[in-house]
Amino acid sequence: MKNNFKNIITLFFTVGTLFSTMYATSQETVKIPEPSTFLQEVDHGYANSDGVKIHYAEVGKGPLIIMIHGFPDYWYTWRHQMEVLSKDYHVVAIDQRGYNKSDKPKGVENYSLKKLVGDVAAVIHHFGKEKAIIVGHDWGGAVAWQFAIHLPQMTDKLVILNVTHPNGMRRELATNPVQQESSSYARKFIDGTPDDPTILFGKPMTAENLASWVKDPEVRIHYIEAYQRSDFTAMLNYYKANYARPPYQKAWEDAQKNPLPKLKMSVLIFHGLDDWAINAHGLNNTWEWLEKDMTLVTVPGASHFVQQDASKLVSTTLQWWLASRANQAEQKN
Repeated sequence: MKNNFKNIITLFFTVGTLFSTMYATSQETVKIPEPSTFLQEVDHGYANSDGVKIHYAEVGKGPLIIMIHGFPDYWYTWRHQMEVLSKDYHVVAIDQRGYNKSDKPKGVENYSLKKLVGDVAAVIHHFGKEKAIIVGHDWGGAVAWQFAIHLPQMTDKLVILNVTHPNGMRRELATNPVQQESSSYARKFIDGTPDDPTILFGKPMTAENLASWVKDPEVRIHYIEAYQRSDFTAMLNYYKANYARPPYQKAWEDAQKNPLPKLKMSVLIFHGLDDWAINAHGLNNTWEWLEKDMTLVTVPGASHFVQQDASKLVSTTLQWWLASRANQAEQKN
């Protein structure tokens, strides 16, 4: 297993052994200036991940759920799911490092998936737990896949939104011209800087442009404020540290020679089919890389941000899926 781990090269993975993490327990309560009663009940605090403060928002009591956002986003993306799940779970949505109120360490090396996986582990231990249900979207989904692969003992169940298994993405980059073209923006992020006036899909990297995907104008204000607190260089560092580079065919061949360990927990996957960045064909054969059950929910008409475009469907399906697997565990016991 040790040799296999050293040989793994994935789209979203930096080689290296996982590490010990320092934890702290400082916490503050913040009232969100929002008309929703639910959001006014959200508590905020910080976990210490080897000296890097990771901000989180939490609500509810019960089994622990950790929710991890992607690019460009922050904890608030999960607000609809948090409200529904808080009735039965302790839901914790983090700001990944570089974003919003979390620390923003300098240097590409501080954004490797080794570090990002460690941040999630730090949050789990911050709450005195040994494992959690892990939910991730986009880059958060990449972190979630790797967390489950390399820390299965800390992963109760896994929920992924609009990002494929590392094997699926490597295969698509090697064989699918559509995915190769869709990933052209990532190659620009790898080579560019926030100062490039065309870095963000032909536009400058500003808080307003980063928030342009948010449809609700009132919600967009929250996003602009969060991005003003964020570090644009850090956002690009996710790609510089982890995103696959050509030759894609070699990476896919290496993956087949040195397969990743199969996941040992139940997996739920949502995928908005109007996603232009992550081709849905990458979902094919995911079941071959799992040992337990997989549930796939594809959503026509939903874009990359399926948790917002189809918030009710995602929230209620996630609620049902978790409840049904809790019942299965009880029946076995």
